[in-house]
Amino acid sequence: MDFSDVSLVVLRVFREVAERGTFTSAAIALGYTQSAVSRQIASLERAAGAPLLERRREGVRLTAAGQIVLRNAAGVLDQVDATARELAGLPAAGGTVRLGWFPSAGAVVLPQAISALRRSHPSIAVTTREGSTPALVRALRAGSIDLALIASAPPFRPPDSESPALELETLAERSLRLAVPASHPLAAQDTVDVAELRGQRWIAAPASGEELLMGVWPGLDERPQVAHTVRDWLAKLHLVAAGAGLTTISASMASAVPPGVRVLTVRGGPEELRRTILARLPGRPSGPAALLADALRAAVPALG
Repeated sequence: MDFSDVSLVVLRVFREVAERGTFTSAAIALGYTQSAVSRQIASLERAAGAPLLERRREGVRLTAAGQIVLRNAAGVLDQVDATARELAGLPAAGGTVRLGWFPSAGAVVLPQAISALRRSHPSIAVTTREGSTPALVRALRAGSIDLALIASAPPFRPPDSESPALELETLAERSLRLAVPASHPLAAQDTVDVAELRGQRWIAAPASGEELLMGVWPGLDERPQVAHTVRDWLAKLHLVAAGAGLTTISASMASAVPPGVRVLTVRGGPEELRRTILARLPGRPSGPAALLADALRAAVPALG
C-alpha cells in the first residue's frame, strides 16, 4: 500500500484521532468501534512507512511524520469539503470561518463578535464549536477550526509543545472572581479574604486529565468539598443562585450572572489572573478569519 491508495475515510479518521487525542474519543465522535479506528490508523502508518502517533497512557501524540501527514491531510479534506459545499449551493470556503471557543467565552464575547461581523460582512458564514482549551488546540492542529478563543492561567505557558508554535494574541487579562448566593453570609461584603473560603461547598466542573477543577478557588489549603460537578457555566451560576454552593467566574462575566448571585473580589494569596487568548496556526489567515479576529478584538474591550 502507498499513499495513492489512501482513502478520504482514512484521512478523516486520522484527523479525528489527532484532534480528539485518544482512539476512544475519535471512535465515539465518528460512530466507529475503537478497533475499526485502530485498523484505519494502522493502514495509514503502513502507507507512510513510519509511526504517525506516539501511544501514551493519557492518549496519543503526533510524531514528526504524523505532523507532516496531518498538515497535508487537513488541506486535502478542506478542499473536498469546500467542493461539497459549493456543489450544494452553500457559501464557498473563502466566505466561511470556523471558530472554537472555551465555555465562558460564549456568554458575552462570541455573540457580540458574530453580531458585529454579520452587520459589517453579511456574506461571511461563521461556524463555531465549544470545547476545552486542550481540545481546541488539538482542533487547530488538525485543521478542523481556523481560530480558537482559549483560556490561560498563571504561569501562562504555551498551550502545547508541538511545532510550529501557535500564533497567540492575548485579548484580555482579568482577575478571577467569586460567585456566591445573594443569601450567603459572604454576600454582605464586596471583598472576602481567602481564609473565609475554608469549609465552603463548591460547584465545579469535573476534573480530568487535561483540565483543572474549574470552579474551586485555586490554592485553597484544604481538600475542597465539591457539592455539584457541572460543566456548563450557566448551570453553575443558577445553582449558585439556588444557594447550592460557590463557584469562580472571570471578571468579564460579572454582567451576565443571573439574579440571586453576588460577584465578589477575593483578597489574600497570589493574585489569580485569567487570560483570553486568540490562537491560530502560523501563517497569513484567510480574509474571513482576519475579519472575525478583528470583531473578537473589538468585542473584548467592550466588556470592561
